[in-house]
Amino acid sequence: MSVLLETLQSGGHILGDGAMGTMLQEAGLTDGGAPELWNVEHPDRIEAILEAYAASGSNLITTCTFGGTRPRLEMHDLGDRVFELNKAGAEVARAVVDRHPGSYVLGDVGPSGELMEPMGTLTPEDAQELFAEQIRGLVAGGADAILIETMSDLGEVEAAVRAAQAEAPGLPILATMSFDTNLHTMMGVKPGQAVTAIAAMGVPIIGANCGRGVDEMRIIAADMIAARPEGVFLMTQSNAGLPKLVGDEFLYDGAPEVMAEWATEMRDIGIDVIGACCGSTPEHIAAMRPIVLG
Repeated sequence: MSVLLETLQSGGHILGDGAMGTMLQEAGLTDGGAPELWNVEHPDRIEAILEAYAASGSNLITTCTFGGTRPRLEMHDLGDRVFELNKAGAEVARAVVDRHPGSYVLGDVGPSGELMEPMGTLTPEDAQELFAEQIRGLVAGGADAILIETMSDLGEVEAAVRAAQAEAPGLPILATMSFDTNLHTMMGVKPGQAVTAIAAMGVPIIGANCGRGVDEMRIIAADMIAARPEGVFLMTQSNAGLPKLVGDEFLYDGAPEVMAEWATEMRDIGIDVIGACCGSTPEHIAAMRPIVLG
């Protein structure tokens, strides 16, 4: 059994990290660029972001591979570099984690960018292979666990879970959905429904990320807790408030102290893994650290 799961089973809490996209924009990634390409073209910048999260207290260091499936990379004419870019992303994170005992490399797997049947043409078998291709690279680069995140379709979650179980046997799987449409996912899945369905797939850590700020995440967390089966750990990673237009750019209004207050609530109601999402920075994680880790 992994140390990550042993920590949770012993009653400990885990502190996640924060936004990658927000930090990449600050580091100079322009709109429309492929973040995954930076794993080979600017690994020093990716490493600096991950190092800042690790130094702020994050136990979970997430690879820069959210869009690392073939369909998403093909949007940037990088479809033939799936294994290379995911492996490189995991290697960058591995270098950071190896300097910070008690932290783990999460191999990040986002939505494929394709619609599953019957809404689209992607079959479960084809979806599983898309995710398997990505996960093979993450495993080769040294991932400690696989994070399947920001999903809206339970069928796509299952395809990614099956791929992780096949390609990364023995590694913990974490799976989160985004309930950003009237407290449902874009495909109509409710938080409690997600916990029940994903737990049945054999996933030990299940949760919610992104969304519409801490107020909605409080409601989502309560719904997940009510549906939690025995032996399942829950995870929340909220956006840092809501984006507001300031000048010519959108800025999130959730200050570090707001996220620290929210983290206190999550800990107190029984959430096991607490992190942040869009708009958050290492400063937010540092403010959450004493609450989550004591």
